[in-house]
Amino acid sequence: MNASESRPIIGLTTYLEQAQTGVWDVPAAFLPHTYFDAVTRAGGIAVLLPPQPVSAAIADQVLDRLDGLIVTGGKDIDPARYGQAAHAATDESRPDRDSWEHELLLRAIDRRLPFLGICRGAQMLNVTLGGTLHQHLPDVIGDTTHQAGNGVFNQVAITVEPSSRLHELLDRSVGGLRVPVYHHQSVDRVADGLVVTARSSGSGIVQAVELTSVPFGIAVQWHPEQNTDDIRLFSGLVAAATHYANTLKNRDEHE
Repeated sequence: MNASESRPIIGLTTYLEQAQTGVWDVPAAFLPHTYFDAVTRAGGIAVLLPPQPVSAAIADQVLDRLDGLIVTGGKDIDPARYGQAAHAATDESRPDRDSWEHELLLRAIDRRLPFLGICRGAQMLNVTLGGTLHQHLPDVIGDTTHQAGNGVFNQVAITVEPSSRLHELLDRSVGGLRVPVYHHQSVDRVADGLVVTARSSGSGIVQAVELTSVPFGIAVQWHPEQNTDDIRLFSGLVAAATHYANTLKNRDEHE
């Protein structure tokens, strides 16, 4: 297979939770199939990145082998990371996953590796760069629109900024777009360097941010992997990852 035929390798972070299967009830790394199915249908090769001990050097070794990164959904981020005490509704912290994704994001940004954040991934990007979160949206907007509970994804209307990369990827005119959501937290104070590119219509809750200092750094609060008929965000990441891989190969060939 030559360079023009090769597919980019996309790393996806995973859960690390107690899980049951058959006779087993053990701590396990896992990720819903919808995530990596969207990557493969978009033309990428999906590899899973479970939480593990990490340093900048380890993160670099991992990212050396990737062409793109997806930071996926999951449990709430430890509020201590953004200087707050935990709300009663905030999940028990997962410090191993927080540290893992924090370092992967920092090193990905440093090397300009294309990345996509999804739900928790958008919050992790904001916290990693110094922003804060609303810990419980019902306290802010007075309802549970963004997280119905019982694993049911609500559809909410959002408005996308017309000058954004997100708008280009979604090929939408300014106006209504409905997306699947399942989150009780969201971006509060936006980190330096991030630009808000979508909000929930009416409530104004942040639904997407972009890091404009890198070629492809997009994070959305909704769950695009749940809409199996629309893989445009994944296709955009795969295209950016392909360009990244080819650029690195061309550079290496001339060094």
